[in-house]
Amino acid sequence: MTDTTNTPGADGGDALVTAFNAVGADYIFCSSGSEWAPVWESLARRHRDGLPCPQYLDLTHETVAVGMATGYGLVRRRPQGVLLHAAPGLLQGSMAVHGALLAGVPMVVSSSESTTYGDGPGQDPGGQWYRNLSIVGGPHQIAQPFTKWSNEAASVHTLPTMVTRAAELAWRAPAGPAYLNVPLEILLEEWDGREAKPIVAPGSTHSSPEEVDPVAQLIREASNPVIVTETAGREAGGFEALVAFAEAWNIPVVEPDSAVCGNFPRTHPLHAGSDIGPWMDTADLILLVNCRAPFYPPSRRPSKATVVVIDEVPQRPHVVYQVLFADTYLEGNVANTLRQLAKRAKDLDPEAVTARRAAQEQRHADEQAAIAAAEAKAAQATEGIDPVLVAATLRKLLDGHDGIVVDETITHSRVVKRHVQTADPDSYFYVQGGLGQGIAVALGVKLAAKERPVVLTIGDGAFTYNPVIQSYDASNAYELPVLIVVFNNRVYKSMNLNHRRFYPEGAAADTGEWLGTDLHRLPRLAAFAEPFGMHTETVDTPEALAPALERALKAVAEGTTAVVDVLVTR
Repeated sequence: MTDTTNTPGADGGDALVTAFNAVGADYIFCSSGSEWAPVWESLARRHRDGLPCPQYLDLTHETVAVGMATGYGLVRRRPQGVLLHAAPGLLQGSMAVHGALLAGVPMVVSSSESTTYGDGPGQDPGGQWYRNLSIVGGPHQIAQPFTKWSNEAASVHTLPTMVTRAAELAWRAPAGPAYLNVPLEILLEEWDGREAKPIVAPGSTHSSPEEVDPVAQLIREASNPVIVTETAGREAGGFEALVAFAEAWNIPVVEPDSAVCGNFPRTHPLHAGSDIGPWMDTADLILLVNCRAPFYPPSRRPSKATVVVIDEVPQRPHVVYQVLFADTYLEGNVANTLRQLAKRAKDLDPEAVTARRAAQEQRHADEQAAIAAAEAKAAQATEGIDPVLVAATLRKLLDGHDGIVVDETITHSRVVKRHVQTADPDSYFYVQGGLGQGIAVALGVKLAAKERPVVLTIGDGAFTYNPVIQSYDASNAYELPVLIVVFNNRVYKSMNLNHRRFYPEGAAADTGEWLGTDLHRLPRLAAFAEPFGMHTETVDTPEALAPALERALKAVAEGTTAVVDVLVTR
């Protein structure tokens, strides 16, 4: 800790702002609560005096605050600050915090409590803490199950270094949100000005040559290897390293449905689609690269393949049940490990490599032909809009524009991945955890990549889970224009499919009474954006689709969020 001079009256609010500044947070994403007056006063003082501090975002819903921090962290990959209100605000934002945990996004989330209830010296925290806001065990006990680390800052003198510790833990693998309970009395307490030392990026761990060489030999001896990845592209340099590794050894890459970001160019000849099924009985070597849950059901074991897991932390502590069937682990930094393996792609059997490459090129050609056929069929439909046409049209319109797709569809997620066909690093993210975060995550991605067009693909069911009004407010307030494309089939399709699957000859099938699924009663979804002055369109014919999306993208390029509600056929 180092001594600094602070203006008279410096308190825990100053300590917290200074700590967030020290850890390198670009932003403080705040959903307002009565405990944050000391932070607001500190920020006002710093703005007045020209002192450094993170940029403050005043947001009107907890999911928006956490979701935007998630989207920003997906691109920037370093911890930001999130302020919520007491235990109720933490509970309101908990789904999004859990989503950040699943997405592997570092952040420091804070909320507060009272420890004196007005009976202690100093300023009165307010009776609301005694009556309504406090909770047995403190909010850090609530946060424990859905955060990476959760604790309380019990003194203003340790508050800055507690923030440092939280940020460092959040940033280390597996990255995720850390929670810090900062009681209001601590925020109001006089601070002596001792600051936390700025944190540095995590050091890189490496698999040793003694560990990498045997795996390289396994690859060299394999006749039918395959790479399976879910989140290699989430790591800094991981996308590029995976491409170099796959090309050096001529190994196909499968991105299963559980993939949550772009990991490998979907247009690349070595991209082998999303189905690991064909490899389960034929592959003799499966390389799981940042793959949390490759086999479903978990007992579905490959019949003959050796399984090599390449992952900095393969056993995710927040996953309740995880089965990898690993024979070998390489647990160093993933990008570095892949680079090491790429350098060892020597003394290969030319005939085996040629045969493997030819087989994969045929698979890839067949897949591209199937994609083209599906798009041609969708384009020929005269009644209604096929979702394939929506995804294909987006791909064509985004081509050459370095776009980013954030996806919060369920029924149509496979369609989006298959037909939008993103091919660049940080160009595709799937929203993790529960539905209702997509707009906020897209806004956070836009905040981190303001020069790139950001498109949110979302189902009508997921759209209604979102805090729409608060998200639109944030979009306007902070000039974050995005394109929202709603795949609107007027039904909770996934729920309906499960009902039909579990009870194919049940009472609902007999009477047509499908409960819990109908969304026809909802009004025009695009209309919610009209009071905010946003560009809105509702599309229900194929010939109107492309012009509507073109107009919407033009509006986004000019600085206005656009919402296109597409009435799809399925």
